[in-house]
Amino acid sequence: MNTARILSIAAVAAFASVGAQAAQTAGDLYGTDFEVGFTPSRTRAEVMAEAVQAAPNFKNFYVAPAAAQPATVLTRAAVREEARVAIRAHEIATGNFS
Repeated sequence: MNTARILSIAAVAAFASVGAQAAQTAGDLYGTDFEVGFTPSRTRAEVMAEAVQAAPNFKNFYVAPAAAQPATVLTRAAVREEARVAIRAHEIATGNFS
């Protein structure tokens, strides 16, 4: 019984490894030789200069916002009323859709 179990496990492992090797030789794995088709359009010096220029903007992983957003002029009641109208007009999905 023990020998049969070991042989069956070895057979399953052999079949699994053959399938994995076949996919690698066929070249259909994700990421296989993706760099072969890549053609760089900028030099290494240009990329490094851009990185040096951008580095101060990413200090402490914080990017400053481009511009302050204007404050809204709508009140909470006006927004709720617009939502009620949109729900009645079936412009907003409500309920539990699954």
